[in-house]
Amino acid sequence: MISKSRKIIELLAGDAQADKVVPPTGFTASLTLFSSAAMAFLAVFALALSLATGRLADRWGDELARSSTLRISAPSDQMAAQTAAALNVLNTTKGVATARALDDAEQRALLEPWFGPDLPVETLPIPQLIEVIEDTGGFDADGLRLRLAAEVPGAVLDDHTRWRRPLIHAATRLRLLGWVSLALIGTATAAMITLAANAALAANTQVIAVLRLVGARDTYIARAFVRRFTLRALVGAAFGVVLGTAAILLLPSADTGGGFLTGLGFRGQHWLWPLVIPPLAAIVAFIATRAAARRTLKDLT
Repeated sequence: MISKSRKIIELLAGDAQADKVVPPTGFTASLTLFSSAAMAFLAVFALALSLATGRLADRWGDELARSSTLRISAPSDQMAAQTAAALNVLNTTKGVATARALDDAEQRALLEPWFGPDLPVETLPIPQLIEVIEDTGGFDADGLRLRLAAEVPGAVLDDHTRWRRPLIHAATRLRLLGWVSLALIGTATAAMITLAANAALAANTQVIAVLRLVGARDTYIARAFVRRFTLRALVGAAFGVVLGTAAILLLPSADTGGGFLTGLGFRGQHWLWPLVIPPLAAIVAFIATRAAARRTLKDLT
C-alpha cells in the first residue's frame, strides 16, 4: 500500500529532467487535450442519457403498474346504473385503493389532442372511464374481470400491461445504449491517446537513445511519457466535463416541456457522477500510455 502511494506521488510530482523527453507542446499535446475534452463532453451526455432513461423506466413502471382503467360501454339509459355497479365492485375488491369515474371535462381533456377542444362529449356515445388506483399489494386482475363480467356486462378492464412492458423495455434499451456509448467513448479515448503517445515516442527516438547511453532505464523513460499524457488527459477531460455540464444546464427544464428530451439531465446526487469522468479518463490514459511506451521502447531495443 505504501509503495503504491509512493508511485502515485512520484507520478504527480514528476521529474524535471525526465519531463524534457516529452514535448510540452505540439501535435501530440493538442491531440491528447482535444480528444480527452471531446470524449468527456460526449461522456457527460451519454451518462445523462443513461440516468434519465433509468428514471423514465422507473416512473413509467410505477405509474402504470399502480393504475388501471375500466371502460364501460352501455346504452345511455343504462350507463349510470352500470357505472354505479362497477364502482361498487371496485370498492369491494381487495387491492383497490381508490376508484373514481371521470367526469365530462376530464374525458374531454383526454380526447382533446385527437378531436380538438370543442368535442361535444355530452351528446356522443363515449364510454365511461373509471380510474382505478391499486394499493401496494395490488389486485387480482383475472378475478376482477370475472366479477365484472357477471355484474357489469359492459365493463372492460385495462391494467396497462400491454402499454407498460413495451415502454419499460424501450427505456431499458436506451439506458443500455447509454452505457455502451460510455464504453465506446472510453475505448476511443484510449485509442487516440495511444496514437499520440506512439507519435511522441517516435519523434523522440534520438533523445531516448541518448538517455539509454547515459544509463537511463526504460521504466524511467516510460514514466515521463505516462505522467505527461495522464495529466493531459485529466486536464482535457475536466475541461470537457465543465462544457458538458454547462450544456446540460442549458437544456429546457422537464417542468416546462414535460417530455423525455426535456428531462435529459441530472437530478439530485446524480450531479456528482460527471466528477468521476476526469479520473477515469486519467486512468485510461495511464494504462494506454504505459502499454504504448513499454511496447515502443521494447521495439527500439
